[in-house]
Amino acid sequence: MNFDLRLPIGLLFTFYGVVLVIVGLTTDKELYERSLGININIIWGLVLFVFGATMLLLSLKSARRPPPPPDSRPPH
Repeated sequence: MNFDLRLPIGLLFTFYGVVLVIVGLTTDKELYERSLGININIIWGLVLFVFGATMLLLSLKSARRPPPPPDSRPPH
């Protein structure tokens, strides 16, 4: 059994992305005055979410791939 590191990385980044988006949606606008009114939490939350979802999709795609067929040639 091979351990695919993309699965826990995908779960972690997706979770943190969702948390940052929720924080960005629920905080006051005054918090973002120092960043020229740009809601950094939503932007980076979306970036983390997309990266995590990509890792999850790649992990699930590789898990569904059938194993390579055994080599039918005799050993040398």
